[in-house]
Amino acid sequence: MDSVSQAALGAAVGVAVMGRHRPLWQSALAGALIGTLPDLDVFIDKGDAIDNMVLHRAETHAFFWQLLVSFPIAWLLAQATRSAHLVRRWWLATLLILFTHTILDALTIYGTRLALPFSDHPFGLGSLFIIDPLYTLPLLLGLLVAAFSRSEKRLRWNALGLALSTLYAGWAIGAQAHVSAKVLATPEAKGLDSAQVLVTPTPFNTLLWRIVLLREDSYHEGFYSLLDPLADPGRPIRFTRHTRGQELEPTTRGIGKADQIRAFSKGFYALNDDGRYVSITDLRMGQHPFYAFSFRFAEYLSPLHAIEPQRVTRRMPLQPGLDWLEKRMLGADLPPPG
Repeated sequence: MDSVSQAALGAAVGVAVMGRHRPLWQSALAGALIGTLPDLDVFIDKGDAIDNMVLHRAETHAFFWQLLVSFPIAWLLAQATRSAHLVRRWWLATLLILFTHTILDALTIYGTRLALPFSDHPFGLGSLFIIDPLYTLPLLLGLLVAAFSRSEKRLRWNALGLALSTLYAGWAIGAQAHVSAKVLATPEAKGLDSAQVLVTPTPFNTLLWRIVLLREDSYHEGFYSLLDPLADPGRPIRFTRHTRGQELEPTTRGIGKADQIRAFSKGFYALNDDGRYVSITDLRMGQHPFYAFSFRFAEYLSPLHAIEPQRVTRRMPLQPGLDWLEKRMLGADLPPPG
């Protein structure tokens, strides 16, 4: 998730664990700082554009390494706040903040290597978009009300914010399962298993879902809003077919670093040849033709020659994208921009 959400979650967990043992501002500040620590790995250059993508959310997001560093962090906090007698409580807070950071990230589609060093698998459930105000706002409001309330029971507001954000995450998982079941029952998904079907929320909400049906030579993209049955009960999910550049597979296997994207995307990728460069695109993040992660990895220099990966991102125009998102989320039958 985004840094604001992770800081808010860390602050809320810190306040919940430390309770009345420390001033609320101190627990919230410490929690927010700890909650952003795992994402500081983005400032480490891992080699090239593809490495920087696939190696993000690695060791700093792994439960094993978080467990190892949690006590030293807690000890430093206890010393800095002159509360050495609370080091165990600081340790519990630190551990929960780091663990919940990883769990929240794993609810997005990106890929989180939470089982390192025992497994390199990038976990990504894809139930939440990386920025979702309805998840973050309850956390922020709970913290603010608790901070400015004069009631002796003000900490309950923080607990309420945590509970509401957790319920919203649970709602997102349930909504994703509902849409997935509906998609698998469509004629277009016939013959596909769940590993070939991607269902993820569109930006900032859990009402409108993007669907990708993966086949060897192509992928089908569609959108389904939970409000579609109200707007038009008989409307089927409409899919658009796009090619995956399958003809480039034999000549690009093993060239450059594209195989890392093939593995990291769990097969949801497409190849493209513009006559000079060959690029690979992770189909999970974005929507056609606007994708967050696309990389040139080879150039035609008689024959095809590997180059240092270059990220090439095509962004959706902001206002047309937001206008379409709002109307389509409410059930309007509109094709996506681009």
